[in-house]
Amino acid sequence: MGLLTLINTIPYEWDNVLAIIIGLAFGFVLESSGFSSSRKLAGVFYGYDFAVLKVFFTAAVVAAIGLYYMDYLGFISVGQLYVHPTYLWGGIIGGAIMGVGFVAAGFCPGTAVTSAAIGKIDAMVYIGGIMIGVFIFAELYSLFQPLYEGSFLGNITVVDYFDLNPYWFIFILTIAAILAFILTDLIRKRVKKVFY
Repeated sequence: MGLLTLINTIPYEWDNVLAIIIGLAFGFVLESSGFSSSRKLAGVFYGYDFAVLKVFFTAAVVAAIGLYYMDYLGFISVGQLYVHPTYLWGGIIGGAIMGVGFVAAGFCPGTAVTSAAIGKIDAMVYIGGIMIGVFIFAELYSLFQPLYEGSFLGNITVVDYFDLNPYWFIFILTIAAILAFILTDLIRKRVKKVFY
């Protein structure tokens, strides 16, 4: 509990400073891992590099296990964590638009900022496209609002929606991650033989 006690003693005035430090560290790790390369990121969709899928799947599993372990130890209460509200169609259409942008450019917003920070022009153009999209959405919000706020499902999680035991869900998620890692290794080896 030492680390949590230390975090609670940091004055709130330092929140922005800590956020910047954590953001810089995150960007450094992304760049050092090669995630500033659009070829590496697009490799997921073409079958020759699954590092992105493995990193983010691992992060999801570790975060889920960590949260519920901290809940079990009494350091946090999972029931009191904020769950972003789900707007079904807005999420599906927004996710599809982002997915097309990801495949076309080879960046997600976070990796684009990392790439732009090291001077990559394609990432800067991608960020410019994001800004134009945000501007259009903001200016035409009244037109998009029915879709954006439609199909409201509340602040639900997968565990709530399917009425699952969270520990069983984490176990299933972990098995799914392991199977995904095995399957993607098989795909990568096959694609590598074809293209190299």
